[in-house]
Order: sequence, then structure tokens, then C-alpha cells
Amino acid sequence: MSESDTSQSKESQEVQYDPSSSQYDLFECPDCDNVVLVLGRDDPPMSCHDEPMERVTDIEMSVRPPDVRQVLLQAFGLPKAGLDICLCVIGEGPLSANEVAETLGYDRSTVTRYLNKLVDLGLLRRSELNREKGGVVNVYHSVDLERMRRETLIGFYVWAGEAAALIEDANLTKQDYLEANTDRELPDVFWDSFPET
Repeated sequence: MSESDTSQSKESQEVQYDPSSSQYDLFECPDCDNVVLVLGRDDPPMSCHDEPMERVTDIEMSVRPPDVRQVLLQAFGLPKAGLDICLCVIGEGPLSANEVAETLGYDRSTVTRYLNKLVDLGLLRRSELNREKGGVVNVYHSVDLERMRRETLIGFYVWAGEAAALIEDANLTKQDYLEANTDRELPDVFWDSFPET
């Protein structure tokens, strides 16, 4: 594959915000740096300083389209195993950790770890079930689908907000550095100013 073919392939994998066809809208305040993401259409428009915000229409940057698996992994720490476990409980629950492990062929400790994470995320709920032979076992149920939709969207917006704040910090740090060091190039130290997580 030639370099131009590779370049075209990368371009075809990128998407650009198109306000006429997107399922979301971006609004910005003409007087400050406030930018808002709105899922679906917003009528009347968002406001800032008691004035309508303007729909963003002039984005030049293209981005790689998100993949649902990567979004779940990055935003919620939920790789394929976690998604499999979640879908198993939604489809067949209520189930115990042992039943999920047997159904999917995963190790029980892996299943238990993800079930607890899914409960913490609000995607599943846990309750105790009395056994006929005595004792109690934790079983996992799906939550109301509308609640799940709300929790996942809000959780993603929190993650996206944190990511946006990180990008803004990076831009401000870069600007401050370049203003203070007009004789040095940025790549030497720029990333060193951000702690690794």
C-alpha cells in the first residue's frame, strides 16, 4: 500500500462535526470560552449570560470515530469481559456470580470483580437471595433501561468533562511555557508537566 493510499485510508476513518446531520449539537458563547455539548436538538438554543449561545459550525479538526468498546473501556474501565458480563445479566438475570461464570466460561474472580464494578457504575443492581438449603447468595439484576441510559450518559459526560479540562490545562500550560521560553521548543518538557495516571 502506497503512502497516499495509507493517507486516504486514515482520512476515511476520520469524522468531522456536521451540525446539519449530527445527533448532537455544539454551542459556544460569543462572549466567553463556554462550549456546550447537547445530545439531540435544543430548541430554544442554550444560553449563556442570558444571551443565546451560537451553534458551532466552523470546526476544521477531524477526529477518529469512537468505537463503543473503546468508549466503554476509557470512560468506565469496562473491557469486553465486563460488557459480556453486563449483557449476560441483562439478558438472563437474576444470576449469581457462579452462574455468570459458568454461562460465559470466565473465571469466577473475574466475574465477581466486574459484577461489583457494574453495580458501582449503576448498570446492575445486587440483592440477596435465600437458598432453599439455607444460606444467602448475592444475585445480580439489570436496572431499569431508562435509568441505565441516564447513568451511562451522565457518567460519560463526567469523563468527557474531565478529558476536556485536561486538554484545556494542556493548552494553557503550552501557552504559558511558550510565552516564558521564547527561545526553546515545546517538546523538550511539555509532557513532563503532566503527571502520569
